[in-house]
Amino acid sequence: MNKLIALTHNETMKLWLKKRFYVIVLILLILIPIFTYAQHKMVKNNAEHFADWRNQTLQQIADIENTLASDRIPEEWKKGRRIAVQQLRYYVERDVNPNEPSGVQFAREFLGNAITLFIPMLVLALGSDMVSGERSAGTIKMLLTRPVRRWKVLLSKVLALTLYVSLTIAATVILCYLISGFVFGYGGFDAPVLTGFKVQGGAVDTSNVRAIPQWSFLLMQAGLSWFAAMTVALLGLMASVLIRSTAASMVAMMAAIIAGSILTSMSSTWTSVKYLFSVNLRLTGYLEGSPPPIEGMTLPFSLAVLSIWSAASLLVSFRVFTKGDILH
Repeated sequence: MNKLIALTHNETMKLWLKKRFYVIVLILLILIPIFTYAQHKMVKNNAEHFADWRNQTLQQIADIENTLASDRIPEEWKKGRRIAVQQLRYYVERDVNPNEPSGVQFAREFLGNAITLFIPMLVLALGSDMVSGERSAGTIKMLLTRPVRRWKVLLSKVLALTLYVSLTIAATVILCYLISGFVFGYGGFDAPVLTGFKVQGGAVDTSNVRAIPQWSFLLMQAGLSWFAAMTVALLGLMASVLIRSTAASMVAMMAAIIAGSILTSMSSTWTSVKYLFSVNLRLTGYLEGSPPPIEGMTLPFSLAVLSIWSAASLLVSFRVFTKGDILH
């Protein structure tokens, strides 16, 4: 046990000295103010044109309904917009502002939009060279010639990776709140958020909809984002074990994530893609009541698919790392 703790500390320090986490924080410090400014401009523009949020939401509903009359929009996109109209009407009927600006609301929206592409890319920067980087540098020989079992070496890397993925999600939420709160205010924790929308066919089932505090919704989003990010991180670690080149393993993972993002928007009729990990990354969409990428997908289904991919990547990683020829 003491050896495992020492190995985990060693792997944690390696990642810290590589300054990857610094770069992630720096990227967040650059991008979040830009997005905050963009949202501030939108809020300011809406305030100039609408007396209150109800008029703004009603106008939003009218705009969406106008687009539904166009023949140029694919039927699949129209389906999603019809659902959005029903949800917005539900918010108006319950007198709940879906876009009340605050630091918490900004963090919630940022996390929901970043879960499919932005956060996975950040996580790949952490895990895609944990083994291949050491093979390229030759340090893997020194590590594996110690009197320590190989599975403990790899487990220490998994634990260190888990720590940094958790820090990445925490840093994203905290920086979003602190930076955007300077503009929109630091309140909004108790603002109601409606959740529990169920999409069945082309209609929205509101029988289980309930209002929860925004802080509770944000915590659930952060938990689901962590789960999706860990799946990507473990797959990145597996690619690092299987592929000797760090660049090749990172490019392969980036291609898989981007391909999944494209398939999500283009292949709603190709139901087999729902078993790909990258199609199931947007777990927070289920909380928001967004229509699933493929008909029939649910939150338990996506969690099960991501769990299987995570377990398979761990199995392959440990098998190859402990039994394969890692030293050459």
